[in-house]
Amino acid sequence: MDAPERLEHAVEMDITQINDRGLVMLGCGKMGSAMLAGWLSNGVDPRAVTILEPKPSIWLADQGVRLNEDLPTYPACLVLAVKPQMMGAALPGLAEYAGSPTLILSVAAGTSIASFEEVFTTDSPIIRAMPNTPAAIGQGVTAIVGNATAEAEHLALAETLLGAVGQVVRLSDEAQMDAVTGLSGSGPAYVFHMIECMTEAGVAEGLDADLALSLARATVAGAGALALADEESPAELRVNVTSPGGTTQAGLEVLMHGETGLGPLMRQTIAAAAARSRALKSGGA
Repeated sequence: MDAPERLEHAVEMDITQINDRGLVMLGCGKMGSAMLAGWLSNGVDPRAVTILEPKPSIWLADQGVRLNEDLPTYPACLVLAVKPQMMGAALPGLAEYAGSPTLILSVAAGTSIASFEEVFTTDSPIIRAMPNTPAAIGQGVTAIVGNATAEAEHLALAETLLGAVGQVVRLSDEAQMDAVTGLSGSGPAYVFHMIECMTEAGVAEGLDADLALSLARATVAGAGALALADEESPAELRVNVTSPGGTTQAGLEVLMHGETGLGPLMRQTIAAAAARSRALKSGGA
């Protein structure tokens, strides 16, 4: 894979305990590489990081990290970044950290805290995280929740590590993770499809396909950036750009229809994704 983009946004990282005790990452694909790039650019010593990755990229091999070497004793954090279907086979080899001071931090979708407690015991501080794909360019949002053993210092460390790839929010209950999966975890795909649909609609109105795509991409990116930067709510921003009787109002009358508009459709979409998350967690096919 190509080198992940180096993250320039400010992340105040308390890297002392990471550099002193070390960090282990199981799996280093696209998401793992993005996190690693953020850590290294914020002062983490490459030799304090041990990566377990059977198929390392050329970029990873050039970072100076400890690649597939012996594991350190009780590192500050063990980051689980393999795909959920690979987790069962990979975790038994890390059982030496069960009940230790090492923070277990999972960024794998659909694997519950209880599943990790079966391997690492309830005495281990365990935090489950749900990042989304914009984290690969440092623009993600990640929700985290810890088990009963995870204390404030563990949550702070998780926020430090995950803050290298975007915003971090804390959940009060793990049950909220299914809704997070449906909203922000799967959400980028909804936005990508919206860009597709806007492009197709532009073409239907007579625009060249490449021009329609450029306009759709820039419009979604710009509106999202404005929604993040402006203190006004999305509803207020919408009103600000809607002139009575104008073109925007005409479009919104379709989009905001109570039965067929975007509102009910988005509720159905997120509900379906959240329901699928619950089903996968319980072993549903």
